[in-house]
Amino acid sequence: MKILGFTAGTHDSSYAIFEDGRLVIHEELERVTRVKETQSDVLEYLEATGINLDDFEYIVTYPHGNLQFYSPTYLRIKERNPSKCIEIGHHLSHAANAFYDSKYEDALVVTIDGGGWDNNTPGCLTAWQASKKSIDNLNYRTDPNLGGFWQDCTRDIFGLSGGGPPYGCQAGTVMAMSSMSQESERPQRPYSQYSGVSDQRKYNLAQGIQDVTEEVVKEYIEDHLGDNTNLCLSGGVVLNCVLTGKIKSWSSQIKNIFVPPVPYDAGLAIGCVQYFLKEHLKKDLVINELFNSPYLGRSYNNEDINKALSEFADRIETEKFSDLDVAKLLTKKKIISVYGGKSESGRRALGNRSILADPRHEDMKDLINEKVKHRQSFRPFAPSILREHVADWFVEDIDSPYMSFAIPFKEEKAKLVPAVVHLDGTGRLQTVTESSNNWYYNFIKTFSSLTDVPILLNTSFNDREPIVETPSDAIKTFLKTDIDFLYFRELNLLVKKNA
Repeated sequence: MKILGFTAGTHDSSYAIFEDGRLVIHEELERVTRVKETQSDVLEYLEATGINLDDFEYIVTYPHGNLQFYSPTYLRIKERNPSKCIEIGHHLSHAANAFYDSKYEDALVVTIDGGGWDNNTPGCLTAWQASKKSIDNLNYRTDPNLGGFWQDCTRDIFGLSGGGPPYGCQAGTVMAMSSMSQESERPQRPYSQYSGVSDQRKYNLAQGIQDVTEEVVKEYIEDHLGDNTNLCLSGGVVLNCVLTGKIKSWSSQIKNIFVPPVPYDAGLAIGCVQYFLKEHLKKDLVINELFNSPYLGRSYNNEDINKALSEFADRIETEKFSDLDVAKLLTKKKIISVYGGKSESGRRALGNRSILADPRHEDMKDLINEKVKHRQSFRPFAPSILREHVADWFVEDIDSPYMSFAIPFKEEKAKLVPAVVHLDGTGRLQTVTESSNNWYYNFIKTFSSLTDVPILLNTSFNDREPIVETPSDAIKTFLKTDIDFLYFRELNLLVKKNA
């Protein structure tokens, strides 16, 4: 049985294909169009690539409050064959994706975003009691709308994009600003009154926005936690890793927290099918290499890579290099982009489409922000760390495979890796295991054998654009930035710019 899940609306267009309960692929359309949060009709895109929508027994999505937000292709199919088209609630789909991916036996699930429809009702803050038997709603609120609050403030106070193409939601920049505050100031409407204030006051306002968010979420979790020791979170607001990193400190009862790799709306393409399979069709979800994995996109073979290399042959040269050779280059302060395996789903590159650097150099953060990412100097970079060393470096021993939590470094360790320590002393860590990413795990081990530091600076392989998708995308981004080398790891091929 083949089932297609998809999202379409004002942002985050994506699709997921399931075969006999097994997730085959999840792809965000922005990786193809190269425009952040693209609004394209994903079903029209699939048909254009040669996929026959008649091959799917069911097409599953989530409801919208207005017909204008539906995929025109979907509406045509629904009119012709309504029993084929299934709609699962927006927040229910978020909750299902978080809970099923967590593999917990039971959990409180909280979803927080800018709004979505369930049972003909718009909501933005919901709580669910999830177990192997069912996912039951505990509370469904239409306010406070934290997602809308962040979007409005991001746009009106800071002059950044609140969401949608071409820049996507830039709320993460505001989150990073909060660490530069001197005091907390809570914004009052109209937010546009703050548009011309000093940078320092904007940092203070960013802290105020963060404080409001944390207070609302803390109270909401306390009100619905009950006897639960497991907590799952989803919705675009939980991309706020500063928030999620503090939750365990709020309650000693919470032992485990899980955030899926795609908690924002692109993940609904997965969650709506998961719920439909489990609760409507009573089918088991197949636990395979893609279950509970962020590496859900496409992979490209050697022929694809060699074709891209030929396309840019007049601008690059290549040389065979081993992983050890590449690790040695990192110790010489070289910035290296790596490419291999399946594309990561989600906002955060996790070793397959990443830019890597040595975290031991204090100036490395400024260097990458200025010459590669072309963004503000206060924007932090993630430490990728071998899972078994987390307790040695951070104050909390935590699983964070998708960079979901910002956790304080131990003070004596932070000074050893200044390039991945944020201004508030935290790091948005990615914990890496051999089973989650064999190549990346062993590459960090190789770097650690040279430096005694089991951590690499990791940031997404892009420059103000979606994460690179194809080998050609990788070379284009490499050429237009000051990245020193590009490493096609499966070919052990190091790419250099022509002198």
